[in-house]
Amino acid sequence: MKYRIRHTTEYQYTEAVSTCQNLVHLTPRDLPSQRCHRFSLTVQPGPATVQAYNDYFGNGVSVFAIYQPHDKLTITADSEVEVFDADAPTLPVTQPWELVRNAVWAETTEDTKPEAIEAEQYLFDSEFVTTGPEFAEYARFSFTPNRPIGDAAMHLTRRIHREFKYAPKTTTLATSVKEVMKEKRGVCQDFAHLQIACLRSLGLPARYVSGYLRTDPPPGKPRMVGADASHAWVSVHCNEAGWIDFDPTNGCIRSSRHVVLAWGRDYADVSPIRGAILGGGEHELLVSVDVSPAEATPPAPGSNPR
Repeated sequence: MKYRIRHTTEYQYTEAVSTCQNLVHLTPRDLPSQRCHRFSLTVQPGPATVQAYNDYFGNGVSVFAIYQPHDKLTITADSEVEVFDADAPTLPVTQPWELVRNAVWAETTEDTKPEAIEAEQYLFDSEFVTTGPEFAEYARFSFTPNRPIGDAAMHLTRRIHREFKYAPKTTTLATSVKEVMKEKRGVCQDFAHLQIACLRSLGLPARYVSGYLRTDPPPGKPRMVGADASHAWVSVHCNEAGWIDFDPTNGCIRSSRHVVLAWGRDYADVSPIRGAILGGGEHELLVSVDVSPAEATPPAPGSNPR
């Protein structure tokens, strides 16, 4: 599938902002299963400086600064991404999860594979993910002795999908993963953090993935432009099988309907937009995301394709 994606973020301020600096994670990654053919970022009012680079995790980052007074800021990211159909991983024939855990915790030697060393950074607590016995206990129902790690992770994914309620506006960034576990409700970001907490509490590397999910309207209804949203899921290090992505919000593995933007230890590493402003008073935030077949949406007027 080839998609055109438009992600528009608008801030409206009650008082003028004299200066703002922002960091943006909105560039789709290039992967064996995904290719970003075009990306452009349009900012209004026009920024004084713009820089693009890859961060520590290899994610595409854009940084810009505005030094003119403004009471509205609009950031529009336009992408054209091709996602390739791939054979689904054979989850039951992955290695037993204990072997994966032991391999990543083993002392590093000359023979340690780079993939195992890279996975180590996803074992520990991070800003939005804390480990603990309650998460390990919840996970152990899925991670029974000698169970293949892919099979166990899929079982945990489906349990979270089944036992936790998707409930927008019931959580915020301040909601801890322990609260999500207790209340059993939240959104995709919460469920990804919860699953990562469960996996890391068992000693398994897991990372947070941000992106988009192509959705379809109800039967007989037209598709609404801007009705899609940012999405988040989990990637699990499965040793010889590599990293496998699981979507606890939908109880499935990543498919050609998922578009990967960025990954890191948790949301803090890959938040779509973060920054600092001088002034502004109170503000209202409006976000619109549209993921559509490439033939359906023309390029943004005035955009600068990469």
